[in-house]
Amino acid sequence: MKTRLFAAIAASTLLISNAAPAAAALKTAVFAGGCFWSAQHDIQHTPGVKDVVVGYAGGTAKNPSYENHEGFLESIKVTYDPAQVSYPQLVNAFFHHIDPTDPDGQICDQGPSYRTAVFTTDATEKAQAEQVKAEVGKELRLPIKTMVLGPTTFWMGEGYHQHYAEKNPAAYMAYRVGCGRDRTLRAVWGKG
Repeated sequence: MKTRLFAAIAASTLLISNAAPAAAALKTAVFAGGCFWSAQHDIQHTPGVKDVVVGYAGGTAKNPSYENHEGFLESIKVTYDPAQVSYPQLVNAFFHHIDPTDPDGQICDQGPSYRTAVFTTDATEKAQAEQVKAEVGKELRLPIKTMVLGPTTFWMGEGYHQHYAEKNPAAYMAYRVGCGRDRTLRAVWGKG
């Protein structure tokens, strides 16, 4: 009996110790891509992305909310596995899901809280994001208006905004089609 108990404890300990490094290897990135519903919906399908939550970043007040987020950008926090997708690849995927030439927002969502940005955590990420931005500029042959900014506090958005597209597919698709998001992105990126 003691041998089985010891074996069970040893196996559990081994499983836990093996799981911890994998979880610790995950990283996060924060992007502002206009409406956070669309930003979340579009990037979550990128290989290596493990989770995406919506919220607010770039402002200075504490505890912003949907009703009061002046000075903040609607943003997403992406948890990803750098063994599957590098930071520059993730930034590139983000750029290809937005119109980076629009300085005032995204498609039908215009105004300060809908501007686009890549929030970096250190000098390496900043250099990588600036490099991707330059490559996107060459690809589109247009000035890129998406900002590359430094570290920020990410404030989690309200529960009813999280995974809105999955929870409310008809309402989200009506918004997306009505806004002309896919048509606009095809025009920007020359797809379709």
